[in-house]
Amino acid sequence: MFISKLADSDGEASETQVWLDFARDCGYLAQERYVELTAGYEGVGRMLGAMIAHPEKFKPL
Repeated sequence: MFISKLADSDGEASETQVWLDFARDCGYLAQERYVELTAGYEGVGRMLGAMIAHPEKFKPL
């Protein structure tokens, strides 16, 4: 169940990245802000990936 929720979260973060791309491409988001937000979401993706790879480190005792 825990890994499933992490995978769902990773999918949602990926979807957000698609919307950031869309907002930039449509001119709703400045390139500088796009780069900042994308870097944040890449960080979230790395954290979720690590949690999915080693869920035992994040489960409560």
